[in-house]
Amino acid sequence: MRLIDRKVWAGLAIAFCSILYGCGTPGAPQPPSLNLPETVTDLSAIRAGNQVALTWTNPKRNTDKTAMKGDVATRVCRREGSGTCSPVGADLMVAPGKGGNFTDTLPGSLATGAARPVSYFVELRNKKGRSAGLSNAATVLAGEAPKPVDGLKAEVRKQGVVLSWAADGENSAVRLERKLLTPPASKSQHDPLAPPPEAIKETLLVDSGAEQGRAVDETIRFGQKYEYRAQRVNRVDVNGKTLELAGELSSPIDVEAKDAFPPAVPTGLAAVATAGENGGAPAIDLSWQPEIDPDMAGYVVYRREGDGDWQRISPATPAIEPGFHDAQVQPGHTYRYAVSAMSKEDHESDRSAEAQETVPQQ
Repeated sequence: MRLIDRKVWAGLAIAFCSILYGCGTPGAPQPPSLNLPETVTDLSAIRAGNQVALTWTNPKRNTDKTAMKGDVATRVCRREGSGTCSPVGADLMVAPGKGGNFTDTLPGSLATGAARPVSYFVELRNKKGRSAGLSNAATVLAGEAPKPVDGLKAEVRKQGVVLSWAADGENSAVRLERKLLTPPASKSQHDPLAPPPEAIKETLLVDSGAEQGRAVDETIRFGQKYEYRAQRVNRVDVNGKTLELAGELSSPIDVEAKDAFPPAVPTGLAAVATAGENGGAPAIDLSWQPEIDPDMAGYVVYRREGDGDWQRISPATPAIEPGFHDAQVQPGHTYRYAVSAMSKEDHESDRSAEAQETVPQQ
C-alpha cells in the first residue's frame, strides 16, 4: 500500500474542516452600520396652562443593535390634526439611555379657541442627520385653558378637610392635589391591623359640586399636615380616549388636621328603676344607643335631682359599654340622667337628652 504524501494529507484536512466548520474561510460580508438611533417609544406630554411638558427616555442602541456612543441630537416637533410635524425649539443633545425633557409654550393660535387635539413627537438623528422615524405620539388638547382657581381655602371638620374656592359658573371639573408634609409613619410589624402608610401625593377629581366651589376630602388622617393645590380641568373624549385640558395650579395652602372634635352626642337614653327585692338595694339601670366612632374612648354618665347641678357618677375612666348601673339611689327619689361621649383625645361631646326615673318606695 502506497503512503500518501504529507502535503496531500494536510490539504485534505483543510478541505474537510472548511466543509464542516468553515475553518479558515471568511464569513459573509456584513453591511456597514447606518448608526440610526432606535425610535423613542415612551414619549408623554402634560399640558398645564399654556405650557406642555414632554418627557421621554432615549434608547441605548441603534437599529442594528449596536450601542450608541455620545449624545444624540433630538428634535421635537408638533402636529395639529393631519398636518405636517413642525419643529419646536432647537435640537437637544441627550445621552443614550437617559431621560429627556422639553417644555413647549403654545403659540396664541393653539392657546385659544375650542379644545382640539395636538400631537408631539421626538426624532433622534445620527451625525449625518438621518433618523429611523418619529417616536410615538403624545397628544394633548389645544385651545383655551380653564381659568385658574381663586380663593382656595380649607377648614378642618369632623368629617375631613372642607375645601372651598371662588365659584365662577364654569362647567369644568376641579382637580385637588394633596401633598403629605409630615413623614409617613411606617406600619408596625407588631400590629398587623395598623393602617398602611399614607401616600406622599394624592389627587381628588371633583365633578359634582365643582361649580359651587366646594369639596370635602374625607381621606385625611388627623394629626397630619397637608398641602393643597387646585386646578380646573376640562375633559374631552377624542377618538374614544379622554383627554384633559387643565388650567394653572393655584397657590398652595397648608392644613394641620388637628382632631379637636368630640364624638357624636349619644342618643336613646333610657332609665329603668328596680326596687330592692329580697333585701337587695334599689337601683336605676341606664342604657343608650352605642356610638360607632373609631376615635371614641367611652361614655360619661351624669345625674342630678330636680334642678340641681349635674354630677358625674361614672368612674374617671370612661365607660366602654352603652349602659350603667346606678346603685347610689334612695327610695322615693326622682333622678335625672344624661350621657356624653369622650374621644381618645379627651374631647367630650354635649350631653344627651335627659332621662328621668323615680325609685319606688320599698
